[in-house]
Amino acid sequence: MADLHKILLLLILLSEVSNGCPPGWTRISERCFLFVPTAMSWARAERHCLSMGANLASVHSSSENRMIQSLTAHHGYPETWIGGTDAPEEGIWLWNDGTSFHYSPWCPGEPNNDRNQHCIQMNHGDSKCWDDMGCDRHLPSVCAKKV
Repeated sequence: MADLHKILLLLILLSEVSNGCPPGWTRISERCFLFVPTAMSWARAERHCLSMGANLASVHSSSENRMIQSLTAHHGYPETWIGGTDAPEEGIWLWNDGTSFHYSPWCPGEPNNDRNQHCIQMNHGDSKCWDDMGCDRHLPSVCAKKV
């Protein structure tokens, strides 16, 4: 039985080495992504990502956005937290991982800051675009970390 345990551990380590991501994470370009189905506030979702050495995901292109959305497909494309916020100053959108905020497929009329909405959810509406939302809403999330 100990030999089987060693073999399984070796297989897990090899799969991690093969794409540079921990088991269960998906490699997209130079980062590893994980869909977290547990609904929580934006801040709790970020703290959960941080506990795994990651941040809520930043998104930098339409192809990256589609690939991240595909991680949510098995769960029916729920509205999902990603790492954008304008909480420090209204209208100045930032990624919590410190990367440049230059891509933003907002839904028509968004972001609108309706009732102090300062966090970004993806997969909003039929077109699965982005919407600003109150950060205390409980949603699933996507974490990302560098390979």
